[in-house]
Amino acid sequence: MSNALYRDCARLFMVGFPGPRIDDDFARLMDDGLFGAILFKRNVGTAQETAALCREIKSRAGRPFILSVDQEGGRVARLRGEPFTTLPSMRELGQRQDLALIERVGRLLAHELRAVGFDWDFAPVLDVDTNPTNPVIGDRSFSRDPDEVARLGVALARGLEAGGVASCGKHFPGHGDTTTDSHLTLPRLPHDLERLRRVELVPFRAFAQAGLASLMTAHVLFDALDPKVPATMSPRALNGLLREELGFDGVLVSDDLEMKAIADHYSVEEAAVQGTLAGVDLFLVCHQADVQRRAIEALVRAVESGRVPRERIAEAHRRLARLESRFAHGPEDRLATLGDEQHRALAHGLASSFSGKDPTEVMLASRRT
Repeated sequence: MSNALYRDCARLFMVGFPGPRIDDDFARLMDDGLFGAILFKRNVGTAQETAALCREIKSRAGRPFILSVDQEGGRVARLRGEPFTTLPSMRELGQRQDLALIERVGRLLAHELRAVGFDWDFAPVLDVDTNPTNPVIGDRSFSRDPDEVARLGVALARGLEAGGVASCGKHFPGHGDTTTDSHLTLPRLPHDLERLRRVELVPFRAFAQAGLASLMTAHVLFDALDPKVPATMSPRALNGLLREELGFDGVLVSDDLEMKAIADHYSVEEAAVQGTLAGVDLFLVCHQADVQRRAIEALVRAVESGRVPRERIAEAHRRLARLESRFAHGPEDRLATLGDEQHRALAHGLASSFSGKDPTEVMLASRRT
C-alpha cells in the first residue's frame, strides 16, 4: 500500500488516545495523516493541563490538526469545574424558549473551548425527546417538540460557530425515540418515512438549511431506510435522505465505531468501508490503537481494490478541508481569556437570565468576579 494512499485514507479518521499525554501509538497515527483527535475525561485535567496538552498535540502535528470534544452542557461535559461554566441540561434551557439565551450558551461554550485549544464541539443534540424511557438522550434534548429542537439547536450551533468553534448536530436521523443505548446495543426504530419526516428529521432539515458545519450519524437501524445496517452504514439514509432530500453538504462524521451497536454486529473494518460508501466523511474510533489501524488499513484496501472510488475519498477531503479552513486553530495561548471581560460578560449574561430561579434547580454558575 502506498504512503500517499495511506495518508489519504488516514485523513478520514479522528481518534482517541488513552491518557493525558501523547502516547507512541497516537503519535505514529498523527504522523500518518490523521485529521484530528477527540479528547475525553481521561485526557483532560485542569484548564491549564488541558490547554498544555492541546498545544502539545498541535505543535507535534506541525500542520492543521483539529481537536474535538463532547461539551454539550448538563450531564455531558468533559470540561468541568472552575473556570468553566456549569450549564444546566438542554431540556432546562429549552424550557425557556429563548433563542438569544441559547445562542449566548453557544458563544460561551465556544469561548471556553477556544481558550484551551479545541476547534470542534460535538453539540448540539438534535434528537427529539419523544420517548421518556430513552436511556441515553432524555434531558440532552431541547424538547419533545421537533420545531423547538430545530429552532434552539440551530441557535446553539450558530453561537458556537460565531465564536470560532465548529458545531456538530447529532445523531442523524434521530436517536430520541429509542429504548436502548447504542453504546451498549444496536437500537431499532420501526417508524415509517412519514413519521420520520414529521418528527425526527425536522431539526436536521433546519440544520442543513442553516448551512452549519457538521452532523453526526446514529448507530441505529431504521426500518423505513435500511433494516439491515444502521444509518452510519446506509447509503439510503446518508446519501439519499441527508444529502439529496435535506440538502446537507457539511461534514458527516460517524459516532464512535467502537460502540457496541457497531462492534458487536459488524467488524469495524467493514463499518468504515460501508460508511465511506454511504457518505461518511470522517470516522471516530475512540479507544484502541490496533482497531484504529485496522479501520484505516481496511479503507486503503477497499480503495486499492476499486470497491471505494478514489473520488469518494476526494469528496470527503473537500468537505474536511472546508471545515479545517474555517475552524482549525494553531497552538494558541488563549488560556488567559478564561475570566477576562468577554468571558465574564457571557457568563453573567446567562446567569442573569436565571435570576429568581432556585440555583439547585437550574445550575448556571459563572466564574466569580
